[in-house]
Amino acid sequence: MARPISTCFKTGLALWLSSQACVVYGHKHEGNLTEEQLHAPIDSILWIHMALQAVVWGIIFPIGMVFGLSRSRWHVPTQSIGFALTLGGIFLGHVHGGRQFRHSTHGSIGSWIIVPILAQLVLGIYLKLHIHQETLRPYAVRVHGILGRLWPILGWVQSLFGVILLRDLCGPNGAGQCAAHYIMGSAFIGYGIVLSLLFVLGEGWVRGSGKSPEWWDSWVIMLWGIVNTFTEHWGGAWSVKDMQHTVLGVLWWTGGALGIFLARNNQRNVVPALIIILTGWAMSDHSQALMLSTKVHAVFGYTLILAGVTRMIEVCFLPATPYTPGSLEDNDSEHTLSPSQTAQGIVRSQIMAARAFRHLPPFLLVASGFLFMSATDEELEAVHETGMDHVTYILGMYSLAFLLYLFTQFLFHLYTTTGQNANSVYPAGEIVFAASLNGEIELTSPQDASKWYSRVPREEGPVHVVGEDD
Repeated sequence: MARPISTCFKTGLALWLSSQACVVYGHKHEGNLTEEQLHAPIDSILWIHMALQAVVWGIIFPIGMVFGLSRSRWHVPTQSIGFALTLGGIFLGHVHGGRQFRHSTHGSIGSWIIVPILAQLVLGIYLKLHIHQETLRPYAVRVHGILGRLWPILGWVQSLFGVILLRDLCGPNGAGQCAAHYIMGSAFIGYGIVLSLLFVLGEGWVRGSGKSPEWWDSWVIMLWGIVNTFTEHWGGAWSVKDMQHTVLGVLWWTGGALGIFLARNNQRNVVPALIIILTGWAMSDHSQALMLSTKVHAVFGYTLILAGVTRMIEVCFLPATPYTPGSLEDNDSEHTLSPSQTAQGIVRSQIMAARAFRHLPPFLLVASGFLFMSATDEELEAVHETGMDHVTYILGMYSLAFLLYLFTQFLFHLYTTTGQNANSVYPAGEIVFAASLNGEIELTSPQDASKWYSRVPREEGPVHVVGEDD
């Protein structure tokens, strides 16, 4: 009975969303607003809108996405609740009183976001019907998966535009700087999360791809450098910042090309780490108008340098972390860093230490992303006017980085302990990526292992068969 009930619930939810769409699209922010309306206090409805959407897009949808990847029975209920709550949040965002806002990208996305929501719901209902197994269903599964994976990115982008709108940032004079800081900062955060995913769960996929991690890093760095080289200066006299940003682009595509060449034949190299270090050094000595801005940029640069150094240590000195049987229990002996007295125990301890150290480069990249996103002139001028010093501000950004990295690791753990993985032996670092026959990359895990029992490995050496010498 669970399948018909869940299908009926999602069908009803989709119809309700459709009936509400006209209400959402019917609201228009006025173009000519008075100063009183633009600077009025934020009312309770708008606060509820912000809190509700932050919970839905920042917590519920990512958890629901992980449930879908692990094929958990909680996927449909979680996402259905998220869809219902986000529509309520969209509605509140269009009917609030108090402070009013001019037409913005955040408002436009908030109106049109109902289209992918309805598409995802319709696809989910169709997949629950289990029809057209050999014709349309495989394509629907693929589209449904792609849309689901885009949800965290869509939520991140919309949240950034919401913060920009709320704080009245990125005006005509600061739009270019905002775009550069928010895009680059988000790129550092995304880079750190993907790197953590590969270190924690995807080492087997990296091995199977036949390419080292630096091969992928170098391609991204090179392509980003090409774009940066030709987009930092738009005519007129060259400023110091124009020259610095342009030459950083040149550094990235030249260094990225070298990294690609050195990474051939699945070889690891330190070029991406070196590029991160040089970028951090350049940013740490970036001239700024405010002392607060100079100090924030300096710590951003130092954080990048540290990320590059730790990545270089990881490449050059840390042992590989091959598959090892174990459990996910926190008190498992394989999760301690203290070596045992045996040679095998010492090797195992070194592997566990390597896994612990490998969290440093991704986290520092995430922290550097938050620091860079928070270092625009408008933001730092506002902070300076409040009297906040650079220590408080920087530690606040690091706190946000800790929270995001914590939630990211929680999602990784949730994947390995729910759905089809709930009864699997799933040690940290084991493969969860696999290439299917049609070329897609899927998340998979062992199916025949117990959470509480794993086979004792056979010892190497001659095997005595009873009866041969008796």
